[in-house]
Amino acid sequence: MEIKEIIDPTIIKTNLDGKTKDAVLYELANRLYEQEYITDVEAFVKDIYLREAQGQTGIGNYIAIPHGKSAYVKKVGVAIGVTETEIPWETLDGKGVKGIILFAVGDDTEGAQKHLKLLSLFARKLGNDEVVERLIAAKEIDEVIAAFG
Repeated sequence: MEIKEIIDPTIIKTNLDGKTKDAVLYELANRLYEQEYITDVEAFVKDIYLREAQGQTGIGNYIAIPHGKSAYVKKVGVAIGVTETEIPWETLDGKGVKGIILFAVGDDTEGAQKHLKLLSLFARKLGNDEVVERLIAAKEIDEVIAAFG
């Protein structure tokens, strides 16, 4: 599995409107709902917060990878959001977040396996400072896709 196989431009949003963690999670969850990746925005976000309660998803360097296995996921997807302003988030380096990689994976065994593969794929890419810089500077969807290219 390659990142380019997972990235779907219809669930990428640059210039997020939200100024809080909750607002941007809902923006991205709504995008997932509109594109039929999930069946219930409220229930999906609730599952994300269950995972958030277990530990930080802000990996540092202005990036967060919120994720939660949810029964409300119809198909695996990765919503990507970029915001111009730093959003307060619990992170490993104490900084806020500008790039949000939101995984939508099911709560079954297959979902758990895909979840681990996605984490591995994105963690590898996001370990590269150049990728992160290009991602958080992206103003257009094509620039987000190119950052992971």
